[in-house]
Order: sequence, then C-alpha cells, then structure tokens
Amino acid sequence: MEDNMFELLQLKKQEKEIAALVSCNKETEQFGLVLSNEEAKDLVISRNESLKKYQRIEFGESILDKLIYYFCDSQYITQDIYAETLMELQDIFYLYKNESGDLLTDDELLTFMKEQFESVCTGDTDYLADTCLERFAQAIRAGYTGYMESGGHNEYEKFDEEQRWDKDLYLQVLAELCWR
Repeated sequence: MEDNMFELLQLKKQEKEIAALVSCNKETEQFGLVLSNEEAKDLVISRNESLKKYQRIEFGESILDKLIYYFCDSQYITQDIYAETLMELQDIFYLYKNESGDLLTDDELLTFMKEQFESVCTGDTDYLADTCLERFAQAIRAGYTGYMESGGHNEYEKFDEEQRWDKDLYLQVLAELCWR
C-alpha cells in the first residue's frame, strides 16, 4: 500500500514538472523553440538520471526551467536539437556544481555556461564541459573567487589558454595580400 502511494505521488510530481516545462513554451516559442509533452517527460527522466549519477538532490524548483530561460535565445540551439541540448546542458550543470565544490550559485554557473556556449564554444557542449568549465572549476577549487563579484560574467578570459584569432589582424593581412 505504501509503495503504491509513493508511486502515485511520484507520478503526480512528474506530471506537474512536465506541465511546468511545457508552460515555458510561452516564452521560448518566440525563439522557435517548443517542447512537446514527450520531450518534457524525457527531460524530467534525464534530470532524475543526472541527479542520481552526480548524487545530487533538488529542493523546490528544478534547474530545467532556469536552463530553458538562460539558453532559449541561443544562436546555436534550433528546434531539432532543443531537447537534446537541454539534456546535455543539465547534465553538465550538475557535473560542474559538484566539480566546483558547490561554491558557485546556480545563476553564477548558468551565466558562465551561457557566455561560453555563445562565444568560445560556439554551441559545442563538449568544449563547454571538457575545456571551459573544467578550467573554471579547477580555478575555483584552487581558491579563485573573482566570479563572486562578477556573478560569473566575463570570467573565461582569465583561464583561456588557446590563442584566438584576431579579426582586425586577419583583415589587415588579407588586405595586404590583395594589394601585392
């Protein structure tokens, strides 16, 4: 009897979470992104798997709503990869909550993730997780606290090790080559 009651409560909770995700469509449809009920259900299931995998628990609201609102205007997310990308991003989020020793607030981590996703990573979730967030979390574990003042904004330049191309220099060299 108790097991049935628990399962019923879990099912009701899941239905409520799915409805909350689908209600985000009111905001995201202006960016051409809409979750179906099935996709929302898959996201909730994926979230539960991520929570187990990273041994985390959530009290109150799910991080999925915030992820949706942070990333819905991304130039790199289209309808055909929307749900899949959200699944990847939520998994990355939980991983780096752990990797940063829970020192980052949700908003600091999401801000950092979104900025890198849109700039350095050009929408590549693997690069986001394996390079940008890895370096950021490593710095935080080593005692870096500058993100507290910035709220996670404009942090990666401090840890970026790759030589980036300079657009102005490129255009200058191109112009010189054309005039030869």
